[in-house]
Amino acid sequence: MLSIRGAAAIVGIGQTEFSKDSGRSELQLCAEAVRAAIADAGLQPADVDGAVTFTIDPNDELNLMRSVGIRQMRWTSRTPFGGGGSSATIEHATAAVVSGAADVVVVYRAFNERSGRRFGQPMAGPLPPAMNWYLPYGLDTPAKAYSLWFQRYMHRYGVSNEDFGRYSVVARRHAATNPNAWYYERPITLADHQASRWIVEPILRLLDCCQESDGGVALIVTRADRAKDLRRPPVTIEAATQGNTIFGETIFNYYHDDISRFPEAEYTARQLWETAGIGPEDIDVAMIYENFSPVVFYQLESYGFCGPGEAKDFIADGNIDIGGKLPVNTNGGLLGEGYIHGMNNILEGVRQLRGDAANQVEGAELVLCSAGRSALVLGRG
Repeated sequence: MLSIRGAAAIVGIGQTEFSKDSGRSELQLCAEAVRAAIADAGLQPADVDGAVTFTIDPNDELNLMRSVGIRQMRWTSRTPFGGGGSSATIEHATAAVVSGAADVVVVYRAFNERSGRRFGQPMAGPLPPAMNWYLPYGLDTPAKAYSLWFQRYMHRYGVSNEDFGRYSVVARRHAATNPNAWYYERPITLADHQASRWIVEPILRLLDCCQESDGGVALIVTRADRAKDLRRPPVTIEAATQGNTIFGETIFNYYHDDISRFPEAEYTARQLWETAGIGPEDIDVAMIYENFSPVVFYQLESYGFCGPGEAKDFIADGNIDIGGKLPVNTNGGLLGEGYIHGMNNILEGVRQLRGDAANQVEGAELVLCSAGRSALVLGRG
């Protein structure tokens, strides 16, 4: 496997506010975040010659160029899988700058997921033919689809919804002290979690579900040698990879022999640790994509922070809190800060390594940003 260790860096970050009704077009949100990221890096729009986003991002690259003032662009790419592809966007950008295909790449994601198309609502047509396997059984929302996967994990390891709630409480506690978070100054207790209404009984309650947010996020990636001359301390990309397997499925992940595990995340983890030359014991902060709270449990185990079925005790023992063995989602995550398909978690990773996060982890040197089937390790430049 090709090692890109330290060859590229994130040199700028930008975001809009995270809201439920932005009052602006998705293109405007995108342009605001991109301009903020370029300015944060101390660059000009004309310096950017590459762009990476998601296949499902509504913002056209050419429209973005005109809106921001990017004169010419020689690299564009998009990653699939929704939030599962969030870390892959940085992998794409890194490949571009390390290979010389581009010099400065902007990575962006912006949408009106609450005031516009609501991802958490029943799926509407036209839909791909494969949906005929699922819609007749009522699997028309992400919460319903994922719950069949989570239920097997709960059964095998004796995990309850209350166990999931302990993660939600930590996420909201971190959000409560993060001014960027939608749930700033609004922590919850475990009793609050258990009193929230069922979304899929007995698996997911309302407070196990990520937000539907309006907003935009952007990052600037360039070569490490150039990064040293820019405005902000560079955050190096120590490793970035993806993991897809023959029986994998993005939402309806029911086709593995053992669905109490997450084979894509396990495969991603093996590649990540090998290419970075480190292991889970070296990570200071973990930013873990969580559209639903159980996904954190799967990934803590898949990346080797604890053994199979041990995540509930790992969390209950305080390990993921600020000051714990492995602080997780120090911004409040997608449950507490906002849901921009996991990209805001990468911004938090950058802030931790710059030393200016709202909930700063003392001495953070390496941050894992995991989205299950894609992941990266960021380092202090």
